[in-house]
Amino acid sequence: MVVEPPTKWTPRRNSNPKFDTSPDQILLEIPQTPPSDARNNNNINSHHHHHLTASSTTSIATITIVLAWYSSNIGVLLLNKYLLTIYGYRYPIFLTTLHMLACSVYSSFAVHSLRLVPAQVIQSRKQLLKIFSLSIIFCFSVVCGNSSLKYIPVSFNQAIGATTPFFTAIFAFVITCNKEAPIVYLSLLPVVLGIVLASNSEPLFHLFGFILCVGSTAGRALKSVVQGILLSSESEKLNSMNLLMYMAPMAAGVLLPFSLYIEGNVAGITIRKAKEDWFIVFLLVGNATVAYLVNLTNFLVTKHTSPLTLQVLGNAKAAVAAVVSVLIFRNPVTAMGMVGFGITVMGVVLYTQAKRRSKLTSH
Repeated sequence: MVVEPPTKWTPRRNSNPKFDTSPDQILLEIPQTPPSDARNNNNINSHHHHHLTASSTTSIATITIVLAWYSSNIGVLLLNKYLLTIYGYRYPIFLTTLHMLACSVYSSFAVHSLRLVPAQVIQSRKQLLKIFSLSIIFCFSVVCGNSSLKYIPVSFNQAIGATTPFFTAIFAFVITCNKEAPIVYLSLLPVVLGIVLASNSEPLFHLFGFILCVGSTAGRALKSVVQGILLSSESEKLNSMNLLMYMAPMAAGVLLPFSLYIEGNVAGITIRKAKEDWFIVFLLVGNATVAYLVNLTNFLVTKHTSPLTLQVLGNAKAAVAAVVSVLIFRNPVTAMGMVGFGITVMGVVLYTQAKRRSKLTSH
């Protein structure tokens, strides 16, 4: 008969020490529960870490959107200039029509399929007529802006475009009788002075191109004022993506007959050019796509930044576009022209600050 050796028991923590506790036995150590202040510190550190991660992610997203906004705005200007002058596609009205068609398709896809913003429905025939009137002003502004690039450099185009606040203040006063503080109107004097200096010293000044660009700038300002009046009620307000979705097809329908009447058989000419050189298809589709991205990124920048940041970025964007265009197209510039452009941009900054302080004072 074989006698089994006695079983050795491993004592539990805090058990009777008389049991065998030889060093060859492996004891299970139960960690102590940390005090409440240590647990709170861990929770705070974890929350702080998550907050920093979310903040850095948001910052990266905002920077990406701003860069996309700059790239699309500058890109569409450079592509328009290249098509209308260097490439020889001298049909600005038809080019704008293609832009509107692309905006119709892309914005409808973004709203209904991607659901970037909630879809808003036109409530009445009256609201539809208001949107149609806005699309007419929109057509005028975009066609004039694109047509001006046939005659004047992008840098000069941007200098004139920087005077938009001047026209906005005029139209707001004339149409709505909205009076600003005297300091706001005084801040507009450098805007006018700068563009006068830039115009007088522009080596490639073209009167018709200048008039077209001023018309485009005034049209842009008029649209913003009229939009604030026509779509003022809460039931009729549309965000910019929905407004573009409704305005773009209306604008295309208005522009196409004008294009065919003024520019001739432009559709047939475009098809013939495409058969001879497929690259024009790439240019036109790319140009129209970038034109839509201008509107999309403008909406996203407005959503992700403050109004003040948006205005500062807008002023800097005009200067960046002017510099990039000079580097690419090598158009001559003068020191006085650069000074004039700088004065205009500084005037816009002063106007922005003066208007902001005026609103704060009134409230």
